[in-house]
Amino acid sequence: MVTITSLAKDERSARVALATTLEPDDAVTGRLLAAVGAVETVRLAAGTGALPKKVDAVEAGLWRNKVAPRMDARTVTQALSETDRLGLRVVIPGDDDWPTALNDLGNRAPSALWLRGAASFLTAPVTDRVTITGARAATSYGEHVTSELASELTHAERIIVAGGAYGIDAAAHRATLAAGGQTLAVMVGGLDRLYPSGNRELLERVGDVGLLASEMAPGAVPTRWRFLARNRTLGALSGATVIVEAGYRSGSLNVAARAAQLGRPVGAVPGPVTSAASSGTHRLLREGTASLITDATDVTALLDPPAGVSGQAFARESAITPSAHREGRAL
Repeated sequence: MVTITSLAKDERSARVALATTLEPDDAVTGRLLAAVGAVETVRLAAGTGALPKKVDAVEAGLWRNKVAPRMDARTVTQALSETDRLGLRVVIPGDDDWPTALNDLGNRAPSALWLRGAASFLTAPVTDRVTITGARAATSYGEHVTSELASELTHAERIIVAGGAYGIDAAAHRATLAAGGQTLAVMVGGLDRLYPSGNRELLERVGDVGLLASEMAPGAVPTRWRFLARNRTLGALSGATVIVEAGYRSGSLNVAARAAQLGRPVGAVPGPVTSAASSGTHRLLREGTASLITDATDVTALLDPPAGVSGQAFARESAITPSAHREGRAL
């Protein structure tokens, strides 16, 4: 009988097994991977072997009780079959096409990534990529600003990263494709279940000429937790994150928070004070999390800060210093 431990015969196959069966953004899984490697982590997850002393015994015991029921060999074999059928690639840390920017997530880094398209987008310097995201229920103003930013950044040879959602994300992808640029969509579920379905044609186009990526195996469906987990990937992949529109409690603010935690600069576009769709970006600006973005030049300044100044430090300064002041004009 095929067991999950027999499938996990080396680091690659073991990481694929973990990514297929376990939920993403789990720090205990990450600590075990660092301590004992992927093959042994699969064995521990399946309920075999003593837990290593490098990991808190109580925490690791609770982890094993939670994940052991999920370690199903059939789930892995089905995912591998779909991976082959769809012509997808799987990359793991250490591969040539692995985005080293994700290593900054430490124990919360993905175990593996499924890819469709131009994997070379992931090997470009992190400052070549910029994440643009925001409200799903975007206004015409938000979509217009997003299109302008994406188009101008495309002409500056930046890779536009977004999550493929309705609203701001879709506007970023469309504008990049229209400008003949490079765009990467990070999916929340498996690459066989492009979400949202209403953007399927757009996402198929991204997969044909750009790149689709997911840490979820084929067959995985979007869930609330997976949306939150995907936010860390959106924040980590790029040299800067720009929020164009967002409600006061928008999920895109979590992308900004995850990026800021990694020391990645964050930008936010202001909007009408009467617009609820801009209340979240105003919140980021007011709290000093984000710097003011009015055009692509402001985004470029976050990606390529002045010599001797880190992007994070520049973002902190520009978050409280209007662009007019940065350019030497009177306030």
